[in-house]
Amino acid sequence: MRPELLAPAGNLKKLKCAFHFGADAVYAGGKAFSLRAFADNFSDEELAEGIAYAHERGKKVYVAVNIFARNADLPALGAYFPALQEMGADAVLVSDLGTLALARRTAPRLPVHISTQANVTNAEGARAYHALGAGRVVLARELSVREMADIHAACPALELECFVHGAMCISYSGRCYLSDYLDGRPANRGACVQACRRAYRIQSLGQEGWCDVVGDEKGTYVMNSRDLNLCAHLAELEEAGVSSFKIEGRMKSEYYLATVVNAYRRILDGGWTQALSDELCCIDHRAYTTAYALGENHDTVLADGSQEGGTCAFIGVVAGWKAGRVTLEMRNRFYEGEELEVLSAGAAFGTRLVVRGMRDGEGDPAADAKRVQEHYTFDCPVPLAAGDILRRRLPLQHSENTCQRVKNRV
Repeated sequence: MRPELLAPAGNLKKLKCAFHFGADAVYAGGKAFSLRAFADNFSDEELAEGIAYAHERGKKVYVAVNIFARNADLPALGAYFPALQEMGADAVLVSDLGTLALARRTAPRLPVHISTQANVTNAEGARAYHALGAGRVVLARELSVREMADIHAACPALELECFVHGAMCISYSGRCYLSDYLDGRPANRGACVQACRRAYRIQSLGQEGWCDVVGDEKGTYVMNSRDLNLCAHLAELEEAGVSSFKIEGRMKSEYYLATVVNAYRRILDGGWTQALSDELCCIDHRAYTTAYALGENHDTVLADGSQEGGTCAFIGVVAGWKAGRVTLEMRNRFYEGEELEVLSAGAAFGTRLVVRGMRDGEGDPAADAKRVQEHYTFDCPVPLAAGDILRRRLPLQHSENTCQRVKNRV
């Protein structure tokens, strides 16, 4: 069986977007107990709707309950796990032994996955969690492919999941107290403010003890990490026994999600190509890294703190197509006569079309689509599906992207 492509779902709309572009499963959080408290997240009703939507399409939904729970959380958790089991959640992600034990006791039919926050870095740890009833572990991001293979060999009945794309945390597998210390918002309770992305200055406390740090006029980004990108190494991960490839980003945009899921889906199904690798430069991102997948790596810090602009701009989401006309829900301004490009999970992917015969939501001719989220219609000879995206390919001189091409597949 091919590895699963697992995507983030910050809300119900993003869940549907992830499935539209080829995800096999999503991970989502409720309004409490999740490590992404600032995402929209799901009410119980929305979660039930999302699970039903997924199951109708043969897809799965895993629910993150991966805060580091305190005693005061336990009564509500004890009620939440049976509710998730009743909804039909395909698994719950937990971070510590207490919540694992509580989930197994209160919802024995609910599969349990161990979050990356649990720092599973060795075979003994993996075996221990499996013995306690976990069906899968999300491996620590600090592991190499070789170490993953060793864990799989030691415990082949245990499913292994690993991150393949997205933001990295400078702290060990995400266990960080900086946000809590500086802002009073505990990362391990879902309220991280990403203090590691800020600029810092190191100053002397006296006449001696100066520490020279290279930086810009804003300071030095001594804790800012590059973004993970393992698109060229999926085959090695599969051979190592990884059964689920995870994309980070429950707080990322719908366009980000569509672009990344589409690229990884096509790589999984048809193999790596430079063109698909370049797709991952169509979105805003930090400089990419393979992190520790190929072994020790001391070049994961992003010292200038910058993000690279994507090579494409998100224009709108297809609401429908009929008889050679597309209806587009506008997200960014576009014009009659300009060329747009199709982002699709289907055969239309990469097709370019010129906007002709545009009309606004009231059916009047329009030369300038400037009203956000209004539905505009125009000629489109290529059949598109609802949920497809149109984007503008930016001229090279207007894009700040310096995305390095991933050519080394060793």
